[in-house]
Amino acid sequence: MSNIEHPLPHASFESLGYWEGTSRSELVLQRCCQIVQHRPRAICVNCLDASNLEYFIASGKGKIYTFTVTEQNQAKGFAKACPYVLAYVDLEEGSRILANIVDCDPYEVSIGAEVMVKFVAQERPDAESFAVPVFTLS
Repeated sequence: MSNIEHPLPHASFESLGYWEGTSRSELVLQRCCQIVQHRPRAICVNCLDASNLEYFIASGKGKIYTFTVTEQNQAKGFAKACPYVLAYVDLEEGSRILANIVDCDPYEVSIGAEVMVKFVAQERPDAESFAVPVFTLS
């Protein structure tokens, strides 16, 4: 079992703030209408307005909502990492994010387990410096 070699993310105008945050080891989310949203969008999912949409740094703490242990995956970058855990994490701030759970026995992960974000830096052929958020058991 080794680390997943995630595909290189490419930032759009909607997601640039999120990816720039990962390069600083910060989980940056959006908030408007007292709602926290993730994945990054150009507008609020509630009021459909962009003028009050703000970015903020999340705590990075959460709980596993649900998960799966992937036993086999032949996709490039993923095959050597099996078995690995892919989970939906309910963040403290109220949003949900899909991410890998790392640095643990995949068969000891459980629903409701507390997790904390960490960032896996990526080597890139361009000048960008993004990282992939993953979670570890707290």
